[in-house]
Amino acid sequence: MKGERKDLFVSVHGWLMSLYERDCRQRFAPDDHWLKRDLRISTLFGDIERGKTRVKHLLQYIPHVVPHKERVVLFRVMVAKEKENMGMADNENPLAMFMESNHSMVVTHITVRRSRMLEDGYEQLGKLSPSALKGIIRVKFVNDLGMDEAGIDQDGVFKEFLEEIIKRVFDPALNLFRTTSGNECLYPSPSSYVHENHLQLLEFVGKMLGKAVYEGIVVDVPFAPFFLSQVRGVHTSTSYSFIDELPSLDAEFYKNLTSIKRYDGDVSDLGLTFSYEEDVMGKLVCHELSPGGKTTAVTNENRISYIHLLAHHRMYVQIKQQTLAFIRGFKSIINPEWIGMFSTPELQWLIAGETGEMDLNDLRKHTVYYGGFHNNHRVIVWLWDILTKDFTTKERSMFLKFVTSCSRPPLLGFAHLKPPFSIRCVEVSDDQDTGDTLGSVLRGFFTIRKREPAGRLPTASTCFNLLKLPNYSKKSMLRDKLRYAIVMNTGFELS
Repeated sequence: MKGERKDLFVSVHGWLMSLYERDCRQRFAPDDHWLKRDLRISTLFGDIERGKTRVKHLLQYIPHVVPHKERVVLFRVMVAKEKENMGMADNENPLAMFMESNHSMVVTHITVRRSRMLEDGYEQLGKLSPSALKGIIRVKFVNDLGMDEAGIDQDGVFKEFLEEIIKRVFDPALNLFRTTSGNECLYPSPSSYVHENHLQLLEFVGKMLGKAVYEGIVVDVPFAPFFLSQVRGVHTSTSYSFIDELPSLDAEFYKNLTSIKRYDGDVSDLGLTFSYEEDVMGKLVCHELSPGGKTTAVTNENRISYIHLLAHHRMYVQIKQQTLAFIRGFKSIINPEWIGMFSTPELQWLIAGETGEMDLNDLRKHTVYYGGFHNNHRVIVWLWDILTKDFTTKERSMFLKFVTSCSRPPLLGFAHLKPPFSIRCVEVSDDQDTGDTLGSVLRGFFTIRKREPAGRLPTASTCFNLLKLPNYSKKSMLRDKLRYAIVMNTGFELS
């Protein structure tokens, strides 16, 4: 591409992506406006397999013209291909343009103490190579008495370990991450340096989240859009404006800052300088927004520069090292070109699952039953009827969180939930449960009930996405006990 044509392309592409990013933040275009309607997905996939340059350019520069779910399918295909190629050189595979090659399949065994899960996980996994982390990780838990816990890891125990690690590192009390002003979304804490090895920890966090996305494990972690934009790398674009993303950090601060732009009088009367004072653990720290900023007054002539510099400082400079460490870890697992296929909201969905109402028919279609339960069993019929007719949309989400630890379904539906959603008939309490027996299966199948333990509630093993249900004698009993179990475990008060 010649110089002038290249400059024109860069300018037009930057303008187009600026419009698209703004539409992602606040919709103004009609639904499906960005899609190329005559694009055949089968042709797209065929061109990828044949190594067509044009499809690489399409996914690199304007991926939004491909429907979102098709890009998710493509992402999962790329991950599957990479896993398939581990341990072998596959330079003939055109998908290698998106992938690293020559991985070797590695199985890593770790032992972690329940009481020190984060510390043990960091110590044993933090220094592993990306190829090792992309491989199989087998986890054995040690209880508080120092004894190995029974259990076979068929990805379920690792899922539990990963979810617990993620839950702990994103807890604002740990101060690796902080919530936005609305206490809704997470971003790296500017004061994470209170931990001596905070950057290494943040890189480890990025790796663990990357591993979750790589394995298709959805996690309930809401990130601040401005932070995910930096993960995607769009903040390096010349068309990117931090001031546009500032409301996602602090809406009130954005309102006050932009009021300076609309100030009718002499801005210098406000006594502002090109500096920002912050309370850091009880000590007031002054940050200069430009060299000599403490002595540079904000005036009507330079206020626009001041507004942009302050937004840039709050959203980028303050957390630059923390963000870079996290990105380094995340992108060591997830190929940056794969991330580039998704907008900021779409990347959030890839991490945390589908938005909107849960499809109960899809969930039921892909549910597996054990212990004598089956799709037409009386208790199972009651359960789906309760979820459909008695539970609200929010309550159904909390039911899903109760069983899987995440309130959102996978992007491509429950066929892609790992392990699959399961329901098992149980006769005894969890501490007495040693698994199915021939007698328990037959009793469950023929709805022959043993005497139920007093107050036996439904329980769940989130590591296996498994709901454990007693063989209740009444529908009302199932509904009441399920509601109570969800309240006890999720803290969400059902209506």
